[in-house]
Amino acid sequence: MTFREPSHQGHVRRLESAIARFGPCADIADTWGRNLAGVLTTDGRLLAAGNGGSAAQAQHLTAELVGRFRNDRPPFSAICLSAETSSLTAIANDYSVEELFARQVQAHGRQGDVLVLLSTSGRSANLLAAARRGRASGLTVWAFTGPEPNPLAELADEALCVPAPTTATVQELHLVALHIMCASFDAKVGADLEVVT
Repeated sequence: MTFREPSHQGHVRRLESAIARFGPCADIADTWGRNLAGVLTTDGRLLAAGNGGSAAQAQHLTAELVGRFRNDRPPFSAICLSAETSSLTAIANDYSVEELFARQVQAHGRQGDVLVLLSTSGRSANLLAAARRGRASGLTVWAFTGPEPNPLAELADEALCVPAPTTATVQELHLVALHIMCASFDAKVGADLEVVT
């Protein structure tokens, strides 16, 4: 009789293993948060997109910037391209699914803006098209992906590639990285002065 590990224990074990190798990703997220502060405090904007669970995380990021992460501060310009349902359905209907985000990047992005693309596989055709359009339009492209190598990481200016074997673990650590990024952003704009009780 073979012993089968309970699924919840395997999940936690995979997460612990990935966290043990997460240090370089945390450093990238910290740097991105500080760099993003420089862009958004000089009238730049952030565009973000992903598919499925990554779409929810893209929306989470933009909500933290337009709203707040921890403490009150001014709102900053951040648009989640995945949340634009009328645009998404019109583009998919009139053009193609591959154009879902690229066309929005072309419409909203300006030189010097930041485009954040989230993909656990790093292979989604619509995100690859968005990265190409962003680069062509003069945006800085940051990719959150799973393990390297992958096409999105190669197309991006910089990539945060989580070394984890499963989609769930990659998404969990993408969320950690997004929160690190937001904390660093707040520190840079002076919104991190918090009394911890």
